[in-house]
Amino acid sequence: MVFTIKKHILLSLVAIFLIAFSGYSQTLESDTIVLDSAKTKVHSPTKATLMSMVVPGLGQVYNRKYWKLPIIYGGIGTSLYFAFSNQKEYKRFKDAYIIRIDSDTTTFDEFEGILTPENIRSNMDVYRRNRDFSYIIAGLIYVFNIVDATVDAHLFTFPVNDNLSFYFQPSIQLTDKNNFSKGFTLIITL
Repeated sequence: MVFTIKKHILLSLVAIFLIAFSGYSQTLESDTIVLDSAKTKVHSPTKATLMSMVVPGLGQVYNRKYWKLPIIYGGIGTSLYFAFSNQKEYKRFKDAYIIRIDSDTTTFDEFEGILTPENIRSNMDVYRRNRDFSYIIAGLIYVFNIVDATVDAHLFTFPVNDNLSFYFQPSIQLTDKNNFSKGFTLIITL
């Protein structure tokens, strides 16, 4: 009986010792950065999105990514140029096709004796398809402009330093059935 009391006292002392010093074993650092709101200007993703919706590229200016403006305006401008050029050619072939299939023998189109009605119709379809594709490309660039401004505004205050790195490391792990599993582990250092 004396042995069991000594055993319980010893276990109690060890538990108290471990509880008392467990608070000192690890120190947790907060992952939240506290900023002085008087000094920090709030960067709004909503504002960047709305600005990019109204005027393409304005969200990038708000995010201070001026180098993206030539890409946005070059992409939209080029695709609109091809859309208008294809529309002009489409209209040219459409007018020729309408003249060719009408029953009036006094009208002649510019492709008389050069192209058959089927060739004119084929060219008309090609230019219409290219025009539509160019409009789709311009629309996609416009949407990507909005998405880019939104994402860039969300990441505007993301801390970037020289310690940020990642690499792959080979690893061997023991599975639940005591087999070895070989593979790679992604190591990210912040």
